[in-house]
Amino acid sequence: MFSFKNLLKVGLFLTLFGLAALVITYFLLRSELPSVESLKNLQWQTPMKIYSADGQLMNQFGEKKRIPLTLDEMPKQLINAILATEDDRFYLHFGVDPIGMTRAVIGQLIGQNKGGASTITMQVARNFFLTREQTYIRKIREIFTAFHIEYLLSKDEILALYMNKIPLGHRSFGFGAAAQVYYNKDVKDLTLAQIAVLAGLPKAPSTLNPISRPDRALSRRAVVLQRMLVTDYITREEFEQAINAPITAKKHGAIIELSAPYAAEMAHQEMIDRYGKEQAYTGGYKVFTTVTSKLQKSAEHAVISNLLNYDLRHGYRGPIMSLRPQGDQHEEIEIVEIDPLNINEIEDALSDIESYPPLFPAVVTKVEEQSIEVTLPNNQVERINWQGLSWAREYINDDKQGPAPQFANEIVKYADVVYVRQQGQQYALSQFPSASSALVSLSPDNGAIKAVVGGFSYKHSQFNRVTQAKRQVGSNIKPFVYSAALENGFTLASIVNDAPINQSNDITGVVWRPKNSPAIYSGEIRVKRALAQSKNVVAVRLFREVGLNKIIPHLASFGFAPDELPRDESLSLGSASLTPMEVATGFATFANNGFLIEPYIIERIEDSFGNIVYQANPAIACDDCSHFDNNSQLTADLDPIPENIANTLTSQQSISKEHPLIKAERVISPQNAFLITQALNEAIWGADWSINPGWQGTGFRGRTLKRRDIAGKTGTTNEAKDAWFSGYSRRIVTTSWIGFDDPSRNLGSSSYNKNLDKNQITGKEFGAKSAQPAWISFMRTALADLPVEPFMQPENIVSVRIDKQTGKLTKRTDRTSIFEYFKLGTAPTEYVTKDNSHDIFDNKTQTEEIF
Repeated sequence: MFSFKNLLKVGLFLTLFGLAALVITYFLLRSELPSVESLKNLQWQTPMKIYSADGQLMNQFGEKKRIPLTLDEMPKQLINAILATEDDRFYLHFGVDPIGMTRAVIGQLIGQNKGGASTITMQVARNFFLTREQTYIRKIREIFTAFHIEYLLSKDEILALYMNKIPLGHRSFGFGAAAQVYYNKDVKDLTLAQIAVLAGLPKAPSTLNPISRPDRALSRRAVVLQRMLVTDYITREEFEQAINAPITAKKHGAIIELSAPYAAEMAHQEMIDRYGKEQAYTGGYKVFTTVTSKLQKSAEHAVISNLLNYDLRHGYRGPIMSLRPQGDQHEEIEIVEIDPLNINEIEDALSDIESYPPLFPAVVTKVEEQSIEVTLPNNQVERINWQGLSWAREYINDDKQGPAPQFANEIVKYADVVYVRQQGQQYALSQFPSASSALVSLSPDNGAIKAVVGGFSYKHSQFNRVTQAKRQVGSNIKPFVYSAALENGFTLASIVNDAPINQSNDITGVVWRPKNSPAIYSGEIRVKRALAQSKNVVAVRLFREVGLNKIIPHLASFGFAPDELPRDESLSLGSASLTPMEVATGFATFANNGFLIEPYIIERIEDSFGNIVYQANPAIACDDCSHFDNNSQLTADLDPIPENIANTLTSQQSISKEHPLIKAERVISPQNAFLITQALNEAIWGADWSINPGWQGTGFRGRTLKRRDIAGKTGTTNEAKDAWFSGYSRRIVTTSWIGFDDPSRNLGSSSYNKNLDKNQITGKEFGAKSAQPAWISFMRTALADLPVEPFMQPENIVSVRIDKQTGKLTKRTDRTSIFEYFKLGTAPTEYVTKDNSHDIFDNKTQTEEIF
């Protein structure tokens, strides 16, 4: 028999042998062990986040969801739960837990899995440097790597690495991301029950997660809570409360603070172009855009409301579907012979239909005389009164609607699946708009995009109509044609014949008979009034007089691609196809006194450590920019910028040796820009009721803004397939478009609906009715924060009194005369010699040509 002394010798021998074997194995594997030095300066693979200019999260891109946290930012209960469950001797061992390792070895020898072999340090080694293959050699490498990590880092640093690196299911890595994915919470706001669920995930995140396997998650949570109780991390009372709590986890995306999907996608695509997809998605970049939350929200509201209003006046197209299909007869309100719906049917039907805020699907569950009841996806029952139903006369086609309904059963039936929207405290019947729309707003000073909406719903269509939809611009092209005319001998007071064109073009030989819309002609008319009233034939006459070879280069100076512009007279009436972004950029040149700016959406990019790795340095619209530096405001000699606006620009663009100021290219003279702006101001504010017939500018609805410092232009294409309004103040330019994605459809017309108020829009759709309401809605918000800032008169501009009818000088000071602006040297020199006050701008048709 062995004595105790012999046993001791054998034990000592085996220990020395094991240590020697361990040392030999270490030296054999040392060259294959990973370097852990990278853990000292670790850069987490975190998703890219896109923010508004005022710091609201717009979107997050990247497959791996991670929110890196320091140990101090993690709740103590979460740390305790991890230690109790994963490694309760973490602060006592040297990377490998001898007790746990012995228990695991014995378990292997006797054929029982005792667990407990991997410490937190060993898991860090595996997660950062090794694979999950279950081999002895991998386990040995894991042990040696853990020794290296323990030598290099403190215990707190190792624990922080573990809690930020560990995969926890649904593409979440680390507990910061898991708290957001499973509970839509910041980690510090988690309850003990929720902490225990998350702490149980490291063992098997795919099979223990509370979304796909809530039963297993419940059992695992009990294990975590029991371990916390045994190790005195929680009290019996806390244990009882947490173990009886329900599993409440649901899958959540990033907490989006500002809905701006089209803007976020523009920034996202630019980041991919700049860094490549892999680096952009994992570099932890914070992208700050030029979009402001207040203006973006206003733009979203303007586009959505305008589209819904367009749909409302064109009639109701019927339900999405019916759960109890019926005939077309509505004689009886009762539904005696129809099988009643059950809650499961309703839930199943609604679960298959997307919501497009502010539209939500609902099932009609009761139809009364002038009201209905509907059930929403959350089983919420709401009543829709007649006020929310009465608009819904039948849609027949884009130009025709049925009679106004008198009863609810003329509109919907029991079991119809419909869209509804909330209006204040009430709900109203609605429908997904068949038309599309877009709105973009820019700073004319530097091209910063302030708001962008590319459609009714990004979820429904990712096609960004602001940047991708090239649509015919209609009369939105006229300011640019008139600008060319001013550069080629015309003034705002030049007289042109507003009469039908009955001759062929001598150059092309083509007979073309453009008409005004409406087909009303004023005879001899001043250029300024012709633009304000959007006279088609005058635009054609000016185009002919200036000539195609001069018009094309002039339009190209506003940023329009010359090879995409039609080479015929139809260009004068807007046959060119441009995107809303291109149109807004062109109008910005008038707003900023003649400079071409380049739209941009990314203001700056920060890396995961908060260092600025990119700062936008856009070209600034200014002539004398000498006063614009790090310590002063941007001040152009011709057009000083108010202090509050200059400070905004200064904060957006840091001027330094690394980012020297770039001056935007001047493409038209300040005098040209000022004169066109005066004409476009006339399009909103111009009117003369002292003559017969009286007139007012096509954009007169813009007067509701009560701002004299605005200018704008309507635009409508043939058959009203596209409607536009573009307008600006000195500090913001905005373009609104509406039309159908299907080019075969036109915006049509709507008849009077006796169920609606007297202020409803009726008749043919065109720019002022269809697109301008969205522009007005948005600009009401945008202008509220901008001081009144009249368009400043540049040098070499003079103002003289002229006769309204002839455009000549006059000494009269009555209603027959007005003051007009002229470029120095172009003002009329001849005085009117006849009193024409009684027949100014009569409505007789004139066929003779002025030129």
